[in-house]
Amino acid sequence: MFTSPFPDVEIPEVSIYDDLFSGLSTEDAARVALIDPATGAETTYGALKAQVDAFAGALAARGVAVGTVLGLLCPNVPAFATVFHGILRAGATVTTINSLYTPGEIQKQLTDAGATWLITVSPLLPQAKAAAEAVGIADDHLIVLDGAEGHPNLRELLTEGRTPPDVSFDPATHVAVLPYSSGTTGIPKGVMLSHRNLVANVAQCRVNIDLRPTDRVLAVLPFFHIYGMTVLLNLALKQRATLVTMPRFDLVQFLETIQTYKCTYLYIAPPIAVALAKHPIVDQYDISTVHTIFSGAAPLDGETGEAAARRLGARMMQGYGMSELSPVSHAMPHQRHDIPVSSVGVMLPNTLNKLVDTETGEEITEIGDDGQTAPGEIWVKGPNVMLGYLNRPDATAETLDADGFLHTGDVAVYHEGGYFSIVERVKELIKYHGYQIAPAELEALLLSHPKVMDAAVIGVLDDEREEIPKAFVVAAPDSGLTEDEVKSFVAEHVAPYKKVRRVEFIDVIPKSSSGKILRKDLRAREAAQV
Repeated sequence: MFTSPFPDVEIPEVSIYDDLFSGLSTEDAARVALIDPATGAETTYGALKAQVDAFAGALAARGVAVGTVLGLLCPNVPAFATVFHGILRAGATVTTINSLYTPGEIQKQLTDAGATWLITVSPLLPQAKAAAEAVGIADDHLIVLDGAEGHPNLRELLTEGRTPPDVSFDPATHVAVLPYSSGTTGIPKGVMLSHRNLVANVAQCRVNIDLRPTDRVLAVLPFFHIYGMTVLLNLALKQRATLVTMPRFDLVQFLETIQTYKCTYLYIAPPIAVALAKHPIVDQYDISTVHTIFSGAAPLDGETGEAAARRLGARMMQGYGMSELSPVSHAMPHQRHDIPVSSVGVMLPNTLNKLVDTETGEEITEIGDDGQTAPGEIWVKGPNVMLGYLNRPDATAETLDADGFLHTGDVAVYHEGGYFSIVERVKELIKYHGYQIAPAELEALLLSHPKVMDAAVIGVLDDEREEIPKAFVVAAPDSGLTEDEVKSFVAEHVAPYKKVRRVEFIDVIPKSSSGKILRKDLRAREAAQV
């Protein structure tokens, strides 16, 4: 059993709203919480709290209460903070939806989550409206934040001036958010995170991540993703830092925004680290205000991380987590400079870890002569562990054991310096530019093609050493099915990041006696070809 090097921290038994906004001092109320680079508009903490309260009141007046689920399909704009926390202040549950989703994907999530409201912005209205209609959400329950005829908008809801409702729930058991994750295997599932989960992970992260009120945080990683939700949005608000929002990543705009607004703290995914390390355009901008870069959502190799840090004259840090952990379980502590960038740092406070041999099921505790343990699947226990998967007791039981340990599906080693390194994944999940892709979802889609007899999908590395989805396809006899046909078919039905990037036609998909796809055989086949 491994323990955190930090003592436990106190976790308030309150809602995430109370944790972030109660007791707002006059000084903090005057601080800038959010900046919109598109307009230069600034929102103070006092104004944000007032907006959150007013939005909660407007929702409550329309029947939203404890037990109501609302979908939120919105890019990183300041209004996201108002709406997200307004929903939680009203005692309702929010399921955040990927802005790149197709109408069919939005519909699936709304249906599975049991959402009766959907909130979006006008650029995403076509797909939002199609999905809303498909699940029976009426126009008066489809809020378009920046306005669209026939739908409520944010301005009119806020100007009603309603007071927030009195709500009562148990922060430890009431579901605050329902992000969707494929977990260790299978199709996306609703991850039930309580108010206590969110409050706990902010409290835990404050120990390792040194974010201050004087910091300006560039918020380019999406708030709908649990990483952006907790580490950018909630942690920054708790620390009274300033968030500079970016709806999507564009390298030039990214650099211009850092330069213009003198951002000091960057939360990124590995592809951005590659650009910062290698792209020549970086030298054309003054981004010297950046003192810390924190990478997450997918593994970052140490060489790239160190190159980016040297180029910017900043400190590169890395963390580890998953939606089921709210999401952070490990992070490089700002107090230590002896831990390599290639590692994910140390355990957060209030957590316990086990390393378990994936073949024998035995716990791994001994450190070898090389200064580290043998590799093992990392299991995590703590107040940030999810309540379970929505309506999926089977999947919950596979991931959460009777002792409260979450089986991550990731293989790690523990170093005698007290830090961990992730070395591989047991789970099937593909991570493309930090986004999760469930092979089972793509396989189901491929099997719906009339010319596809069987299919399997695994993650492979492209020329840039990024993981991409590759499909192994058994084509129907004499069908003439081509690689372009397969790629085009998938692209028509999924978000851009889920597209199949490579296709290989084979005679048979290797499977176990129980019918499970033997992905290890496909990976071995792929390795033999490289």
